[in-house]
Amino acid sequence: MGSRTNRSDMRQGWILAFLGIAAFSLTLPATRIAVAYLDPWFVAFGRGVLAAALAALVLLVTRQPRPRAYQFLSLTVVALGVIVGFPVLSAWAMRELPASHGSIALSVTPLATAFFGACLAGERLPGRFWLAALAGAGAVFVFALEAGGGGLRRGDLWLFAAALMAALGYAEGARLSRSLGGWQVISWALVLAAPWLLGPLVWAMARSELSAPPEAWAGFVYVAVISQFLAFMLWYRGLALGGIARMSQVQLLQPVLTLGACALWLGEPLSRSLVGVAATVLASLWISQRAPTRAAESLRSRC
Repeated sequence: MGSRTNRSDMRQGWILAFLGIAAFSLTLPATRIAVAYLDPWFVAFGRGVLAAALAALVLLVTRQPRPRAYQFLSLTVVALGVIVGFPVLSAWAMRELPASHGSIALSVTPLATAFFGACLAGERLPGRFWLAALAGAGAVFVFALEAGGGGLRRGDLWLFAAALMAALGYAEGARLSRSLGGWQVISWALVLAAPWLLGPLVWAMARSELSAPPEAWAGFVYVAVISQFLAFMLWYRGLALGGIARMSQVQLLQPVLTLGACALWLGEPLSRSLVGVAATVLASLWISQRAPTRAAESLRSRC
C-alpha cells in the first residue's frame, strides 16, 4: 500500500510540477512584452501587489487560519526569494536582454533548487542523481547560450542572481507546503510581502508613464495572476509530493519551453539544436527520477 501511495504521489507531483513549469516558462516573454512599454519597477512591484490582492481574497473566502509563529520565518524567505528578489531582478534584466537570452541564466535554477532542497528539507540523493542534474543543467546552459547569441551580457548577472533567489524560494516554499499547504504558502507569502511592495509601487507609478498598448498590460496581468500566484500553487504542491530535489529537475524543460514561446510570440530565432538538448534533458530527467531518495534528515548544518 505504501509503495502504491508513493507512486501515486510521484505521478501527481510530476503532473503538477510540469503544469507549474509550463506556466512559468511564459514569464520571461510576458515580462519582456510588459517592460517594453511599462517601467520595470512598476512591473516588478505591481505584479506582487495584484497577486497579493487575489491571494488575500482567496484566504478570506476560504477562512484559512493564520500561520503559526515559527512558519513566518519560512514565509519571509519565500517572499524575499520569489515575490521580491526574482521579479525585481528579472524585470530589470529584461530591459537589456531578449527573453530567449534570459533562459541562459535561468538554466542554473534546477540545480540550485535541488541543492537548497537537500539543505533545507534533508533530502539525500545518490551521486547518479547529481551527475544527471549536472548533465541536464549543462546541456540546457549550452543550448541557451547558443540560442541567446553565444555570449553573456551584463543583464545575465541580474538573472543569475534572480535564479538563485527563485531556487531558495522554491525549496523553502515546498518544504513549508508539507505542513501549511501549497497554495496557502504562496498566498500567505504574498500577503506578508504586500505592505513592503506598496511604497515602492507608488513610487514607480509616480515616476513612470502608465499608458501602454493592450499587449503590454496582458503581459503584466499574466506575470501577476499566473506566474506570481496560480503557477506557484501547482509548483509547490508538485515539489511537496514528489520531493524538492527530484521534482526540481522538471525545471530543465523550462528554457526549452521559453525559447519556443519566444519564437512564437516575439519572433526571436530558435536554435536548430533544440531536438538534441531536448533528448539530453529527457535522459537526465529519466535518470534523476529513478534515483532513490534516502531517509531525510536535517542537513542545515552542512549547507
